[in-house]
Amino acid sequence: MSNNRIAVCIFSFNRGKFLRNCVESILRCIPDADIAIFDDNSTDSETCEYLNTISDTCEVIKPEKEGSIKHGGLYHNMNSALTRFQSRRLVCFLQDDTQVVRPISPEELTALDKLFDDTEGLGFIHPCFIRGVDLTKRPITPLQGPSAEFFFRKDTGQSAGIHYSDLVVFRPERLIEAGWQFKQSEPANDQQAKSLFGMMAYMWLPFAMWLPEVPAYRGKNKTLGLKLAERKKGVGFYPFRIWSEGRAKEITSVPDQKLPVAEEFLECTPKDPPKPWTYNPLTGLRFYKQLNNLEVALRRWFKH
Repeated sequence: MSNNRIAVCIFSFNRGKFLRNCVESILRCIPDADIAIFDDNSTDSETCEYLNTISDTCEVIKPEKEGSIKHGGLYHNMNSALTRFQSRRLVCFLQDDTQVVRPISPEELTALDKLFDDTEGLGFIHPCFIRGVDLTKRPITPLQGPSAEFFFRKDTGQSAGIHYSDLVVFRPERLIEAGWQFKQSEPANDQQAKSLFGMMAYMWLPFAMWLPEVPAYRGKNKTLGLKLAERKKGVGFYPFRIWSEGRAKEITSVPDQKLPVAEEFLECTPKDPPKPWTYNPLTGLRFYKQLNNLEVALRRWFKH
């Protein structure tokens, strides 16, 4: 492994089909990347079998610490990844329900690396498209970024996404020198990033995205509300069609920069789920969300 090659860390749990899709998209679009899968002790046979078959191509790493029920060992595993790849120039964090959607040239990776050289205080770059559902909650206003290929996002009071996201590109040395340790939630990490760095840079031409309408996997015992919400949403496996190199050039040749909203740029295969896409089965389903919260509260009450 060369320190000049980007390391792509995938954080995984019990999503064999999704994990395979994520890995294959990286192999196709960033063929020189070193891939490390931080698996959170998956138990389903499909995932375990895939981890065994891919171990010759990717480094498979098991957790050093147990995590919370909600996030599992995600943030503990992120800290392990930071330590393991501390000498790398660039590291990208993805998750098993995400995908790389277009080829990334060596020149583009060099440009990402140079951005950290040229931008003092830059902690993170966000590699993903804007979620269209976010626009239904509040407008997204782009601000002038550190270079023409990037923009900052105006702070309108959201808990995360201005200074930090769980899907990021970063330079480990910069984080370590600042005393960074991943905390146990995205909002907590956004606050930490705000205190240590400047705003997170968004790409006008992103290269990754969460898959829409993915079923929930973390809880072993799903609530009735969650099961009903998943059925209503038609959750399933909706991978993205990977762009050709010509498609990327076609978009960059357009003179007016357009906010990179996923639904306007990406296409799922074999078909798109209804738009705007959502990324949590309970989003927009108030009754099912209340039913879910009630069952969760009752479980906790009877447990104690």
